[in-house]
Amino acid sequence: MSGQRIGFVGLGNMGGRMTRRLVGAGHSVLGFDPVAGRAAAAGAVPAASVTEVVRGTDCILLSLPDSSVIEPVVRGDGGVLAAGRPGQVVVDLSTAAPSSSIALHAELAAREIEFLDAGISGGAAAAERGTLTIMVGGSAAALESVSWVLAPIASTVVHMGQPGSGHTTKVLNNFLNAVSLAASAEVLLAARKAGLDLGRVLDVINASSGVNFATQNRFPHIIHGDYLEGGLTSALMTKDINLYVACLAELGVPSLLSAGPLAAFGLAASLGYRDQISNRVVDALGDLAGGVRLSDTGSGQKGE
Repeated sequence: MSGQRIGFVGLGNMGGRMTRRLVGAGHSVLGFDPVAGRAAAAGAVPAASVTEVVRGTDCILLSLPDSSVIEPVVRGDGGVLAAGRPGQVVVDLSTAAPSSSIALHAELAAREIEFLDAGISGGAAAAERGTLTIMVGGSAAALESVSWVLAPIASTVVHMGQPGSGHTTKVLNNFLNAVSLAASAEVLLAARKAGLDLGRVLDVINASSGVNFATQNRFPHIIHGDYLEGGLTSALMTKDINLYVACLAELGVPSLLSAGPLAAFGLAASLGYRDQISNRVVDALGDLAGGVRLSDTGSGQKGE
């Protein structure tokens, strides 16, 4: 650790939670977010700009919406390239286009600044508990040098290899997440309309070949009216699926199964669930099925 200072840019849904974990572990964090008050709410020392964070810290964490935001933070006036210095490590915890991350690796390396593309998985609940999974591309030595920073926020850290491999793995994983959530929502709506006991249906699925993360960790709550608010929205899920499609196009791999989840989460966005947790896709599908809800206790209204 040797007295290194931590900076954090992007203190929203995930960045704020990770910052609180770091502060709770006894670390001082210099944080910046364009939304006033977020840094203080996360327990960070508020910075006035990205420049202040970069100049005042040694390890800089990023948690930003996508590459269209990440690139100006790195390349823009007062960004990491302009304000950074040799020996710093930038850890990008965002979900980003792998090709963009590879380019940023090279540009920062020319300034002797290490860049780690570090996709995270586990959602808001894991961020709260400090049990995220982090998949990292870039230098193994750089990753080792910031292992103390990642320890309070992650229970699993896997070095995937070369630049871009962390964000590539994240994009692939997120697509499977989208498929399983949308497909499980459709299946459970059908079970509801068939008059089946949803708890028993989940017991069967989770002991059978249809088991997945959504059936194990999401729908046991959703069928009782708890949508686990605070996680990835339908808008962000759609963005992640589009990243997957673009990534596969660059790799020359057919993307035959992307249409289904794109349609499902696009439907959710168009019906008013765009900025709500992506679990609400089940309500969007339920709207088309005649206003069906999985729970008798949770109303699932769009404005909730």
